[in-house]
Amino acid sequence: MFVVGGESLIDLVSAPRGADGSIHMQAHQGGSPYNCAIALSRLGNDTGYLCPISKDGFGSYLLEPLEAAGVRQLLRGRVNVPTTLAVVTLDAQGKAQYEFYRGADRAIESGLLTAALPDDLELYQIGGFCPILPDDAEKWLVAVEAAIARGATISIDPNVRPSLVEDFDGYKERLGRFLDLAHVIKVSEEDLQALDPSQSIEAHAQDLLARPNCELVVVTLGEHGSRAFTSNGWATAGVYTPPQFGDTVGAGDSLMAGVLTQLGALKALKPGALKQLDDAALMTVLRFGAVVAGLNCGQKGCNPPTRAQVEALLGGAEGQISDT
Repeated sequence: MFVVGGESLIDLVSAPRGADGSIHMQAHQGGSPYNCAIALSRLGNDTGYLCPISKDGFGSYLLEPLEAAGVRQLLRGRVNVPTTLAVVTLDAQGKAQYEFYRGADRAIESGLLTAALPDDLELYQIGGFCPILPDDAEKWLVAVEAAIARGATISIDPNVRPSLVEDFDGYKERLGRFLDLAHVIKVSEEDLQALDPSQSIEAHAQDLLARPNCELVVVTLGEHGSRAFTSNGWATAGVYTPPQFGDTVGAGDSLMAGVLTQLGALKALKPGALKQLDDAALMTVLRFGAVVAGLNCGQKGCNPPTRAQVEALLGGAEGQISDT
């Protein structure tokens, strides 16, 4: 089983103020780990999700896509804590202001997280908010160590958010502890800039590969595609552009799910095999991820494709993936 641990939340997005000055909000399900779990399941992976879900109405709203995608909610029951909110307010010029109100995603206990992990655990994916606060980081680290004890490959997508972090040096130390346990590390170009703008992507990749367990680094470059690095090779792929564009919500999460799915298909999703991936194999992995992300971008909001949709397109997708 693939298991994803980390936050789910509701994005409350305002429309520009009306003539009467009122603010109207729309609610959308979200959270990077939440999106990735749904994408993994739609791609045909047996997927579990590890995050408390509130008893409130927003919690029920979050459960709907998980259940529709066939994701197993591993924590039994729901918590009596309000759902975490990300409030996006737009001013008259359309400029966005973000505020986060943490709730149910922090209602975690290390013992419950560990007990909820299945025995048949092939992959444990973590990221998002997990390293932000010291208490939370300790609890999630216990779960990662328990997953390793079950033989799982560890992957991480940190989704660095400096605006959420009061002590960035402390955050980087906590994040480093997660990175030291990970076999697959996916970061965005923005993540790397936030962590150390003085280094090139290549230098960052080599530093990550030098960590104790890391064997594969994937760097996303937005509209410029993605790059992958192992000790045995590297590759660069462009983006897949859908015929009709929706938005980029969840594109990085979908790409991560595509990368992990293709690694599984190549029988490479295990320590030792990952570092053997050469240029050609890495290109195959990145192109699959590009199609998954591109199909998601053909929709409004995070709405990742099924495996059948990806495979139906993939044969002819090579010519539609831009060169970088």
